[in-house]
Amino acid sequence: MNAIDNRLLSVFDEIYKTKSITAAAKALNLGQPAVSIALAKLRHQFGDPLFVRTSGGMDPTPFCVGLARPVREALDALNLVTGHRNDFNPMLSDRNFRICMTDISQLVLLPRLWRKLRVTAPGIRIEIFPLSSDTARMLEGEADLALGFMPQLEAGFYQQLLFRQNFVCIVGTDHPRITDHLSLQQFEAEDHAAISSSGLAPLIIDHEIARQGIKRRIALQIPNFLGAAFVVEHTDLIITIPKRLGDVLQGRGSFRIFPVPFALPEYAVKQHWHQRNHHDQGNQWLRSVIFELLSEWN
Repeated sequence: MNAIDNRLLSVFDEIYKTKSITAAAKALNLGQPAVSIALAKLRHQFGDPLFVRTSGGMDPTPFCVGLARPVREALDALNLVTGHRNDFNPMLSDRNFRICMTDISQLVLLPRLWRKLRVTAPGIRIEIFPLSSDTARMLEGEADLALGFMPQLEAGFYQQLLFRQNFVCIVGTDHPRITDHLSLQQFEAEDHAAISSSGLAPLIIDHEIARQGIKRRIALQIPNFLGAAFVVEHTDLIITIPKRLGDVLQGRGSFRIFPVPFALPEYAVKQHWHQRNHHDQGNQWLRSVIFELLSEWN
């Protein structure tokens, strides 16, 4: 494999990841005409258009999709052999990392991560994306890491346990009936706020309440935990939230925090990444920073 072949593969990989000739040229530090010429050579070599222009960008053809993984594996192997990625220096890098995470992780992790990066990697940039049904696809080409409880990513992705999570209940300090403790009877008698989407943690709560036959009247549905916590502060609603979020909220609002008055299982919060990033030195560094910041909770 000669130098031009290596560059062609890199061009293919970047267009596949970014769906854009302009973005690929920027990532490779090449002129846009050079990338267009390289794409023309790739099309000729493989006898396939590879990428077609659509309203969403340069979409891969079916042949291109089948070619993407072998190309990525070839580049990973080449970079590993040549040591191309061993020169990652967080103090000098201006790399942009993309991380998928829940709103809870944004509140719990991001301030600590940012403080760490300002000291150890001042030029690093971070983009945050919500966890969604699209997360697996993003990890294959666009995102560096995904953080949270994501059993759907167990197969085909690398993973690392960060900490185990359980739940607490919170009410407003001025709640008229709940003061120094929360009983199961009170839990069933009061109105609740519930989360309609924010990772899979709400599903654990819903499943266990149904399985144990516990009564819960949901009076308010909110799309994320952050908004719900501050609604509860000024109402007489109860909300069940992950304990780490309760730890962060403690002392930052007019809340009372109680143990959940029935058994709920713990769940594992992990960081996940695709095999394309497994040997990437920058990705390895970021994973180690996040692990160091969060594993102390394990």
